[in-house]
Amino acid sequence: MAETLVISNIVLWCVVIVLAVVVVALVRQVGLLHERVAPAGALTPTSGPKVGEVTEPMALIDLKENAVTVGGADEGGHATLVLWISPTCPVCKALVPTAKALAQDEDLRLVFASDGEDLASHRRYVSNLGIDRYPYVLSQPLGLRYAVSKLPFAALIDAGGVLRGKGLVNTREHLESLIESMETGIETLQDYVRMFEPATQSTAEKTP
Repeated sequence: MAETLVISNIVLWCVVIVLAVVVVALVRQVGLLHERVAPAGALTPTSGPKVGEVTEPMALIDLKENAVTVGGADEGGHATLVLWISPTCPVCKALVPTAKALAQDEDLRLVFASDGEDLASHRRYVSNLGIDRYPYVLSQPLGLRYAVSKLPFAALIDAGGVLRGKGLVNTREHLESLIESMETGIETLQDYVRMFEPATQSTAEKTP
């Protein structure tokens, strides 16, 4: 009886050790996967200006009737993050604090954009979100120029006026991916995947 109990305990500890090893391996793989997909998470549309192209400056007027320029080189030497939002977009409201934090951390010029003719509604929206100190422009032509079809949508333009990233952004990771694109030079998720294709193909060719 005692011998059976000892054997059971040994088997149990072996199972525990094996499970611990499996968990460690899974955690490591999750970490590697996170590193590989992080640089370009935003869904990048194929229409509109291409990432890497120089943008044309577009003169606009914000809700406070101040002149705002989107595109082209920035006189202050700052990259510009344009975030398209709307009072009818629930995801937008949750993403605004993230955009504000990123703009502060990365020293970005942050511009909010939308469209519509109900100025009172947009003014209430700006006040409720606490973004009064940021430019907020209502411009359908701006959205058309950057091929904005769904919200929230963002575009990142560097200090020289070059479009470094754009796309549908539903999470903090999506917004951060635009920053990663500018810093690494990797424009889209597809480009990132292609970086690993030669190594994968070479490994496959060597495998008998």
